[in-house]
Amino acid sequence: MSDVDLDGLVDAENGLISPTIFADEQIYRLELEHVFARSWLFLGHETMIPKAGDFVQMYMAEDPVLVVRQKDGSIAAFLNQCRHRGMRICRADLGNTKAFTCAYHGWTYDLEGNLISVPREEDAYLNDIDKSKWGPLRVPRLANHKGLLFGTWDLEIPEFEEYLGDMAWYLDSWADRWDTGTEVIGGVHKWVIDCNWKFPSEQFASDIYHADFTHASATMVLAKQRGQTLSEYRAMRGSGRQFAAPQGHGTGFFKGGRVPSGGLVDEIRDRTAEETRARLGDARATHVQGHNTIFPNFSYLHSARTMRVWHPRGPGRIEVWAWVCVPKGLTDEEKDAFRINAIRTFSPGGLVEQDDGDNLAEIQKVLRGHMARKLPLNAQMGLGNATHEDPYPGRTGHVFAEEAARSFYKRWHDLLRGVSWADLAAYDRAERERFASTGDTAGAGA
Repeated sequence: MSDVDLDGLVDAENGLISPTIFADEQIYRLELEHVFARSWLFLGHETMIPKAGDFVQMYMAEDPVLVVRQKDGSIAAFLNQCRHRGMRICRADLGNTKAFTCAYHGWTYDLEGNLISVPREEDAYLNDIDKSKWGPLRVPRLANHKGLLFGTWDLEIPEFEEYLGDMAWYLDSWADRWDTGTEVIGGVHKWVIDCNWKFPSEQFASDIYHADFTHASATMVLAKQRGQTLSEYRAMRGSGRQFAAPQGHGTGFFKGGRVPSGGLVDEIRDRTAEETRARLGDARATHVQGHNTIFPNFSYLHSARTMRVWHPRGPGRIEVWAWVCVPKGLTDEEKDAFRINAIRTFSPGGLVEQDDGDNLAEIQKVLRGHMARKLPLNAQMGLGNATHEDPYPGRTGHVFAEEAARSFYKRWHDLLRGVSWADLAAYDRAERERFASTGDTAGAGA
């Protein structure tokens, strides 16, 4: 049991956060059990495993899992842990197989995770091992949302669509943008940042405020490319909104539209603009193109078509796994244009990504101290000014706000303290009714 005072960690109503939540080992162990094991977690994209026997190794927090395409086309996921001595069943990141054989003692499992072969079963086990009881722990619930795969260990958590709430409308501006659907290209980028997982998750949910300062040099380059001053470039973005879901999800965007990428990427977006507008409505096609997090640790960006998971590796370290997700049916040249755009901006060596990583690592260094954990951190931007603005579903505030941050930490805090799903669902319904649409929401249908 933890001796940390869980009740005093987050005061979302007043916008106060204890720095302890980003550095305490006991809190981290509780997170693994009460936050990650109770949430829907990202497991990949269906195009990563198109054929029977295809698999990818993913993580649900610190637990390695295998996500496997079955012979009937369905998808299964199970803990990548042999039931004999706990070795990984499979050490490859991805591939295609007919069965998985543990490299330690040779126990073999089929595509569903059933134990099908035990070496020396006759003489070592005297034919007395019931193989049906010794398969790995199966991920009991999976969801496929427009090609995005999620899983959860929790049998009581609401269905994924309910878990998303109004965030589904915003998510589909990214995941359901094209009639062709989407696919992942170019493999996965992986890198390590010495920071707590909540920092980048919250930033992608709520924090565009940092961009004008942290990314000033990158912004100046973009402005120069367009023949604009920095002030002209920033003014081009127009006003914006930040959406905060009671479930902890968040997004922010400028109404001036997308950030230009240049070249072939912008040509493709222009070419498909009418298709997207007919599919999603003008608001999502034009405005809702910003920074986003699905609670707890899946984030994505429209500008670079990047999606990523902030895998926790202790209270002060994460592994970032990032992919590029583009419309299906592109030529190799067009796919490569998206891939290069993501690499140049949001990748381990990207122009923008490095700025963020440096900030987050510096925060974590400060939190090594004793006094640095004493006073609360301020998350009060826009406090008390949330409203509803059609056609954007749910609770929104000014784009420069911390509405989504407060909701993110409230949901984190509630889960950590063991608040039941029945009570959480009641709160979610009340919040949705409180900020319900007051008029036409054209294109709101998913």
